[in-house]
Amino acid sequence: FPLIGSVRLGGMTISGAETTIATALRSGGFIQQPQVNVILLQNRGNQVSVLGQVARPGRFPLDTVNIRLSEMLATAGGIGPDGADVVIVTGTRAGKPFRREVDIAGMFISDRRVQEDLLVEGGDVIFVQRQPRYYVYGEVKQTGAFRVERNMTIRQALAQSGGPTARGTEKNLAVFRSNAKGEVQRLAPDFNDPLLPGDVIYVRESLF
Repeated sequence: FPLIGSVRLGGMTISGAETTIATALRSGGFIQQPQVNVILLQNRGNQVSVLGQVARPGRFPLDTVNIRLSEMLATAGGIGPDGADVVIVTGTRAGKPFRREVDIAGMFISDRRVQEDLLVEGGDVIFVQRQPRYYVYGEVKQTGAFRVERNMTIRQALAQSGGPTARGTEKNLAVFRSNAKGEVQRLAPDFNDPLLPGDVIYVRESLF
């Protein structure tokens, strides 16, 4: 600052910073009755990081108080097409580590929106992970990886790949799934069984 040099203001309120500069000017004999006004241009400490599968990942300032999770996601351009329905929010609350998983899609299709759409605070990190995938190969019209949708069944997963080709058959359909030990098991599920993330569906060729 002119006349008094560098002044440490970190951690002070705006009025405290004004008083500190004014006192230094008066104590140094530069101004008898200094009137100091400090204007806050940007609050770099109150920022929230939005990472992962969003349109514009980055750090965003909290321009106002009472900003909710849905509003911060909108500021980042919203969840991308590969983003999961559940996002992870980490930060600090009352001096203790804070972590919450929030079902964004479920929040808007139920009456839990107010409770789940939590208020974000400076320093929070919002992470949108990639939506889990399942895989289809064999005699289907479209092989590859597909997005696991909410409450998806084996039948719906097979339909998303276009179904069996003219040479394929739904008989003896195989699903390869990892168990709790990480071992891959071959299953013969019912078509109405739920699909799990990471499942691999194999459609065999018809023998006739």
